[in-house]
Amino acid sequence: MFKILLICALVACAAASDAVEELRSDDIRADGFATALKVSNSIDRAESGDIHGNIDGHFSWVSPEGVHVVVKYVANENGYQPSSDLLPTPPPIPAEIQRSLEWIAAHGQKA
Repeated sequence: MFKILLICALVACAAASDAVEELRSDDIRADGFATALKVSNSIDRAESGDIHGNIDGHFSWVSPEGVHVVVKYVANENGYQPSSDLLPTPPPIPAEIQRSLEWIAAHGQKA
């Protein structure tokens, strides 16, 4: 869902500007890669990776409401891990559950 939203936002931003200038750099090496893309309408993307499949990167754009959206991510053996101020966060753990977890941690489990 988020990827579809991102693609739609990027296409909409690109379509909104008649004259879009692009600055791109790619560096492919034996031990990994680095790539970057900057577009004159505030779209920005960069990522780098190594031969083990670890990738660090970010992408950003300015929404139609004028909000600068930035998403940073890591992709590795633990999967795709995005982070952004605009991504939802999990709800807090209820106090009763937290107390139970603390009690279990303090007393352990009986054999």
